[in-house]
Amino acid sequence: MGPRAVSGSDPVVAFRDVLGASVRPPGDNVAPVQPVIHWDDVEPYRREAGHIAGTWRNLGTAAGTRGVGVKLIEIDPGRWSTPAHAEGAEEEIFFVLGGSGVSWQDGVAHEVRAGDCLVHLAEAEAHTLRAGPDGLRVLAYGQRLAHGNTVLPRAGVAWMSPGFVDVTVIGEERHPFHREAEAGEPEVGELMERPPSIVNLDDMAGEVYDRPGYAGLERDLARAVGSVATGLRHVVLEPGCLSAAPHCHSAEEEIFVVLDGGGTLLLGEDEHPVRAGSVAARPPGTRISHALRAGDGALTYLVYGTREPNDIAFYPRSGKVYFRGIGLMTRLEQLDYWDGEP
Repeated sequence: MGPRAVSGSDPVVAFRDVLGASVRPPGDNVAPVQPVIHWDDVEPYRREAGHIAGTWRNLGTAAGTRGVGVKLIEIDPGRWSTPAHAEGAEEEIFFVLGGSGVSWQDGVAHEVRAGDCLVHLAEAEAHTLRAGPDGLRVLAYGQRLAHGNTVLPRAGVAWMSPGFVDVTVIGEERHPFHREAEAGEPEVGELMERPPSIVNLDDMAGEVYDRPGYAGLERDLARAVGSVATGLRHVVLEPGCLSAAPHCHSAEEEIFVVLDGGGTLLLGEDEHPVRAGSVAARPPGTRISHALRAGDGALTYLVYGTREPNDIAFYPRSGKVYFRGIGLMTRLEQLDYWDGEP
């Protein structure tokens, strides 16, 4: 069975949907999004071509993400996740949930295991993953940036200044995975020392915070290994504690994935239960505050987010406004649109 076919026959749509999650057009983010999903409820699909084989779940799209995404990938034992590739503009972050394997980077192989965080910057090394004998289970986070090329579908070319290139509409039997399969399995030699772009949870002390109602341990994984445009933190909340004061963002987008324990997602005045495998997306501009609260036991989760210098965070319980780019926390008077108008 080949990679998932692109739906529809529009070649422009096909070009925009190479990996099954097209860039979403701008829209009204105030519209409701799915509060919480569970990864077991997301329909899996297979990607197989030559040495590449695994089961994928598009968690981000199912949860309602807009400008970012996350996929759960279960790589078959001894097989590879994707073609070796280097992103031109998007930053990728991987978190290893279970199993073991190899991170292949520009022809050099490094061991990976459960608890690892890997960062691949834009315009950096070509990379892919190979599972060990027990398989490899990872979360793959990434941005959804609009591409700057111009496609001429009838001519079968794309402008890529200062020239143009021939292009092929992606389909069931015409997919980059098949071209990679024809190139053969990447060579894996002796495993080398891990680069600074890989870190394991056990190798980070993290930061302990202890304030009444807000207590836990936080590890800033992605920043520790050099992420620039996005971040990934591993958090263990103490029982009954909040992740942060409820807030909403104007520009930053966040994705929460619960790894262990149980608790509650607070969305404005509503509460939604969460457990291991729960996924919640918080797009920017929803105007609905959010926070996580641990239950009777500890709550362990990953939070992924974008880093936007023009982001403004609003804290409705206290009326505070945080201009994050300039580090200013203040309060503003909230007025009606027509206040003071003749």
